Amino acid sequence: MPLAYLPQTMPDLDITLPDGSQKQVPAGTTVADFVKQHIGSGLARAALFAKLDDEELDLSRPLTRSGKLTVFTSKSREGLDLIRHDAAHIMASVVQRLFPGTQVTIGPSTEDGFYYDFFREKPFTPEDLQRIEKEANEEIRKDLPFVRKEVSKEEALALFDRLGEKFKVEIVNDIFAKGAKTLTLYSHGDWVDFCLGPHAPSTGKVGVIKLLNVAGAYWRGDHRNPQLQRIYGTAFFDKKDLDAWLKQQEEARKRDHRKLGKELDLFHFHPFAPGAAFWTHKGTLLFHTLSNAMRGLCLRNGYQEIKTPLIYDKGLWEISGHWGKYRENMFLIQDSETGEHHSSLKPMNCPSHYLLYSMKKHSYRELPLRFHTQDILHRNEATGVLSGLTRVRQFQQDDAHILLMESQITDEVHRLVELVGRVYQAFGLEYRAKFGTRPAERIGSDELWDRAEASLRAAVEKTGVAWVENPGDGAFYGPKLDFHVRDSIGREWQLGTIQLDYNAPDRFDLSYVGEDNKEHRPVVIHRAIYGSFERFIAILIEHYAGNFPVWLAPVQARVITVADRHMPWAREVADTLRARGLRAELDESSEKLGAKIRDAQLQKIPYTLVVGDKEVEQKTVSPRRHGEGKDAEMGALPLAAFTDQLAKEGTVPF
Repeated sequence: MPLAYLPQTMPDLDITLPDGSQKQVPAGTTVADFVKQHIGSGLARAALFAKLDDEELDLSRPLTRSGKLTVFTSKSREGLDLIRHDAAHIMASVVQRLFPGTQVTIGPSTEDGFYYDFFREKPFTPEDLQRIEKEANEEIRKDLPFVRKEVSKEEALALFDRLGEKFKVEIVNDIFAKGAKTLTLYSHGDWVDFCLGPHAPSTGKVGVIKLLNVAGAYWRGDHRNPQLQRIYGTAFFDKKDLDAWLKQQEEARKRDHRKLGKELDLFHFHPFAPGAAFWTHKGTLLFHTLSNAMRGLCLRNGYQEIKTPLIYDKGLWEISGHWGKYRENMFLIQDSETGEHHSSLKPMNCPSHYLLYSMKKHSYRELPLRFHTQDILHRNEATGVLSGLTRVRQFQQDDAHILLMESQITDEVHRLVELVGRVYQAFGLEYRAKFGTRPAERIGSDELWDRAEASLRAAVEKTGVAWVENPGDGAFYGPKLDFHVRDSIGREWQLGTIQLDYNAPDRFDLSYVGEDNKEHRPVVIHRAIYGSFERFIAILIEHYAGNFPVWLAPVQARVITVADRHMPWAREVADTLRARGLRAELDESSEKLGAKIRDAQLQKIPYTLVVGDKEVEQKTVSPRRHGEGKDAEMGALPLAAFTDQLAKEGTVPF
């Protein structure tokens, strides 16, 4: 028989599971069949999608190569993100069914849910959202399968042109202009959209959808383009989780730092300075308390505090790579004669620290050399994304750059992880770490990235800190370890970072004289613990709901009098506390005692000191703790004893 007519068999693939075990399966086996046959029916029922190495796959996709397979279920964050994208598709299908003529644009998942942008002349009303939400949850109950299909450019354009989707036609043309050969469509029922996927096997995996609000948006984020209506929503696997999230959101609204910042008189904003805070006296005290605490920690741990200029010629940013990759986020300064942009305000500190380092020769004996600064920085954020203190244009960081030998990386990363833990524990913030690997847009060779990632990974593994990998999330100049904290109501925030940079020393020609009396290239670690002070303060306001611990409170004690005749002793009490470096104030208003106590409580001042006849006669104070109900009153205490107690509670805990 000729060879061409012999039965052809598909080659076997080696599929590695997360536990390291390997399974052999014929090429073409679907992910779903593999899970059912080799992992178990329980996981098969719970599975939503999988990753083969870094490639995300629907369960219906065939396995065509060997690799490491990870299956994601409803127990994972990745699974939640997936069904939220599914929910966006479900909602969009319902919108177009209920409101014919509405055009769809894009609909991604977000940190807390999803949104979809629609083009429709008539605004959506709250009643419309209720109808859409009800129908969307009916769509879930129908358990319609998500079906994947790859089509050519011609097929895709014909489809969306026939549907009257001009925005989709524009996106399709853009996708193929960038070199795509096919386009992936996903349909459920008779509704179709295109996206990279993956999706769950069916709409029934979503659980429950809740629509939140409608906002305006411009097509492609450009105000010159048509205005769209963005419907925000969220989705969970069950109603219990949704209810818990809604309760958390209600609590978050009460704690909103923009609301509390105004009520506690900490900061304000003005349209003449968008994205830059006006700090009041109390806000400035809070800011400097955090600043001085970090300065003290750094100085005790071998850092040198420095300050560098705020404006630099573009030549610096060309060397660093920011002029080419970050210029749109910088505040550029125009030359009055040529009209060209020749310099800018600095958006980050690192290049200026390299300049300072290069101004003299360094020996290996000086390393690690740790530069710490809290200089003012500026980034040209779009007006639409500015949000209280969490997204600003002017800010300060507890920034540090450590120049060291490659052999010192492990020890230094261990020191840094310990500092991070010490600080976050002092605020009662639980934390976990994420290891960001090389992004698509980066500088430096693959060989240099291999070296940097291997060095940081080896160092992190020896610290004992819990971490997960975050592929593609490194800085454009090097891999990083980001620290994510969980606040008192369960929300997660990204704060500190440790970034390993092999590129900057090459670009800035940095060197040190080694033990062999020859010049060598150092390595740079970028690190921050608070991140920006502005954002960190916003997080703390919401974490504590404005009830700051004594050491951090802008005002630690307020002295109030029962009557005007008690004012001389009250002044002496306030002066005594201030003389010890404590933050005390005296209420000299003519309000009645109850009103004074109530105002101190509303201001969330840790201690209110009542002064009346007995206190004047005995030279005592009667402290009242904030927020402790019937147990708030502590009884009369000698002034010296209370001062010592307040000083002890006011000590920085790190």
